[in-house]
Amino acid sequence: MSARVDRYSTRGELVLVLNCGSSSIKFALFDAGQSPLPRAPVWNGKIQNIGRDAASFGETGVAPAPVELDPAQPYHAALEHIRERVLARLGTRRLCGVAHRVVHGGMKYFDPVRVDETVLADLKRYVPLAPLHQPFALEAIDVLLHARPDLPQVACFDTGFHRSLPKVEQVLPIPYAAWERGVRRYGFHGLSYDYIARVLPERLGETAARGRIVVAHLGSGASLCGLRDLRSVATTMGFSALDGLMMGTRCGALDPGAVIYLMQIEKLGLDEVADLLYHHSGLLGVSGVSADLPALWPLESQPDAAGERARTALALYVRRLAREIASTAAALGGLDALVFTAGIGEHDAELRRRVCEELAWLGIHLDAGANERHGPVISDAASRISVLIEPTNEEWVAARHCLDVLGPAPLSRPAPTGDA
Repeated sequence: MSARVDRYSTRGELVLVLNCGSSSIKFALFDAGQSPLPRAPVWNGKIQNIGRDAASFGETGVAPAPVELDPAQPYHAALEHIRERVLARLGTRRLCGVAHRVVHGGMKYFDPVRVDETVLADLKRYVPLAPLHQPFALEAIDVLLHARPDLPQVACFDTGFHRSLPKVEQVLPIPYAAWERGVRRYGFHGLSYDYIARVLPERLGETAARGRIVVAHLGSGASLCGLRDLRSVATTMGFSALDGLMMGTRCGALDPGAVIYLMQIEKLGLDEVADLLYHHSGLLGVSGVSADLPALWPLESQPDAAGERARTALALYVRRLAREIASTAAALGGLDALVFTAGIGEHDAELRRRVCEELAWLGIHLDAGANERHGPVISDAASRISVLIEPTNEEWVAARHCLDVLGPAPLSRPAPTGDA
């Protein structure tokens, strides 16, 4: 029995994972007393709509219910609400650490790292690189550093998995001095791709899993990752989380001349352009109705202007996704398997069908029934390329990273108290 198994099985310790977005916080508790670490959390949930009128709290096996948050500090209140629920859940057990999904580690942090005040100050420098997510993860870390300085916290970076990108995939075609200052393609959604890379050998076998794989992480944010030998060799997001695929409210790849035009001719200020590209583009911007695919599919059959805009938004979303999959396959030198993951990728059968129809020239053939049942394998026997659906598990990857960073605890650690 390993030191880690002894450490946790005798003390009943748990790892808390926090995944903080601008208006939601996902949380999960994993049982560090079992080896290997179970992929399913012992308890999880999320607070949604933070800072809005309809904030709600949901947890394992319980439907979301309204939650009152201090309007002056809604994010702090949401963190405190989760802390209270975690305390109630722990009982006689204790936390050995907290893992945080942190979007950007800049040029300095790729591997998971234990966070102290110095590391936190470094990470705050990267807020402009990931303004939708970075501030909120760091706020959670900061709150815990002051409330429980003795509780280890580990930052796990979405950019870390893409450290293996070859230089030709990282350099931007602007003056080279920008590269030397850190202006480069970083890639994101790394915890999700890390998970998929870990489980692909179970699904495809070791040899096939090390082939040329494109993984499509499709949620409100979306990107692709090209894997070869289970390592990232190409990805669609670049310097920021705006690049690549069309998303719910983000534009994806965009001619920079359009941005220059908006600023020079239409006189939009810098903050206005940033707000437009991050919050009012993508499916929402083109459709004028919604950033969510399920809300748009029913509209495309309508003969009015709203139907036309919905059809345009959906066609553009599918086309951009198919083009980027083909582009990523070109960077891989071919394609052996396509994997759909994350909320849209795992649950939207119509999107998968349309994208794979556009990629039929690659030799992709879907099993319509398997696609409607959401997999796990949705390609048929005639398909030259395997097509799979694999639910992602970023929280489990973060919990594993946390345990790896913390290492075996001293045998003299105090008995569990239930204090979070």
